[in-house]
Amino acid sequence: MVDDKLLSILVCPQDRGPLLLAGKDWLYNPRLRRAYRIEDGIPVLLVDEAVAIEDDAEHRRLLDLAGSAESG
Repeated sequence: MVDDKLLSILVCPQDRGPLLLAGKDWLYNPRLRRAYRIEDGIPVLLVDEAVAIEDDAEHRRLLDLAGSAESG
């Protein structure tokens, strides 16, 4: 799990904007629809390793995961 303090300073390496914690395995940039995996608690913030989220349902799922993490 990514620490809240670390999450507050992490940014997307592509657009330098904030990332959302989507569950325990992903950091998500909804602006670019790119997901960055978290391996053993370490974010892999490499543009070439990001997963493009083209499916609208998957985009909503990641946003829902991020929203539920923020609310509780």
